[in-house]
Amino acid sequence: MPRRRSEAAYARARKVIPGGVNSPVRAFGAVGGAPVFVSHGYGSKVVDVDGRPYIDYVMSWGPLILGHAHPAVVKAVRVAAERGTSYGMPTEGEAELARRLCQAIPSMKRVRLVNSGTEAAMSALRVARASTEREGLVKFEGCYHGHADPFLVKGGSGLATLGISSSAGVPDGAVGRTVVLPYNNVEALADVLKRHGRSIAAVIVEPVAANMGVVPPKPEFLSEARRLCTKHGALLIFDEVITGFRLRYGAVQDELGVRSDLTLLGKIIGGGLPVGAFGGDAGAMDLLAPLGPVYQAGTLSGNPVAVAAGRATLEELSRKVYARLEEAARELAKGLLQGAERRGVEISINRAGSMLTLFFGPGPVVDFAGASACDTKRYAAFFHSMLAQGVLLPPSQFEAWFLSTAHADEDIEATVRAADAAFARL
Repeated sequence: MPRRRSEAAYARARKVIPGGVNSPVRAFGAVGGAPVFVSHGYGSKVVDVDGRPYIDYVMSWGPLILGHAHPAVVKAVRVAAERGTSYGMPTEGEAELARRLCQAIPSMKRVRLVNSGTEAAMSALRVARASTEREGLVKFEGCYHGHADPFLVKGGSGLATLGISSSAGVPDGAVGRTVVLPYNNVEALADVLKRHGRSIAAVIVEPVAANMGVVPPKPEFLSEARRLCTKHGALLIFDEVITGFRLRYGAVQDELGVRSDLTLLGKIIGGGLPVGAFGGDAGAMDLLAPLGPVYQAGTLSGNPVAVAAGRATLEELSRKVYARLEEAARELAKGLLQGAERRGVEISINRAGSMLTLFFGPGPVVDFAGASACDTKRYAAFFHSMLAQGVLLPPSQFEAWFLSTAHADEDIEATVRAADAAFARL
């Protein structure tokens, strides 16, 4: 069926917004066609401006773990907004949210609220550099830490790629002290820290990668990263913007048994509104102004409406919802694998809790090179077949699918049936 109103809305948007979208992946560039323009959402569904409903596995790229327009979140937002949308002064609510975060994540003794994951990452790096009096940064191919200059580095196929910007407008000097390594490669990390350890301020990593598709860590990867950082005096930063409160109540680092020095949060802790956070031990965090010399500020940080949404979301998540999420995701992955096998289509699936990625290619996918080798054209065809059947997937092979507590058994069953038909067409 044509999506005439979405196509018309896209044409109008392109006249006033670069590319017609305010975040690049929304443009459907990886799969082709005009993007879906959404009218509203409820539970596990979104409805486009043409009036067509879709089972949604984008879920605003992860924050909506309770589904769209959850009554408790909507009520909290309404009550907060009626009292005022911003004060530029501290509130009890933001302190309460910070307290809950610190209670849920033992490695965080102090936390600073910001407005996005990008802000959290760039601020944590500044703290790490001040704490260690070093400037070097190690990151991993396929891990995304926001669009601040130091993180926008193109990874190569060798042991490390140094100082090559992957975005126009980012000077080489901004990334010249960033080293990129293959994800899940302990040997590469050990080699770089052995050679450059005295200049490395921080190693930043997604403990479960979710920006090249879902790629879990190998058993020894994070524990060795912890040991090596401690040995060489670098801070270990876990980017849990996606995984925080997604796979368990708190941070996935505690489930994996490896604690970071600094932790980044976002997505879920804002309940669908813009929020980020970063935290760690008091020694590092108390370097922040007004206590210390590291400057970081934001007029809307700790915004009362966003904080209210986050607190309501965490309250709901504290009611033991994760077993149900795990079961739903497991059933979805099982149904997808069975459908592909029945139709003779080669796929592999990586799953961590309630997020998963279907890769068109042989598995296992353990790093960015493996993810990049998958058949993106097949994914695009699969995406559009699913869309036509009322299932909205991420418009890129290299993104995670997210489930919510609102995804019912009938949603999973309908998705599996649609996938079977899509596999048959492939």
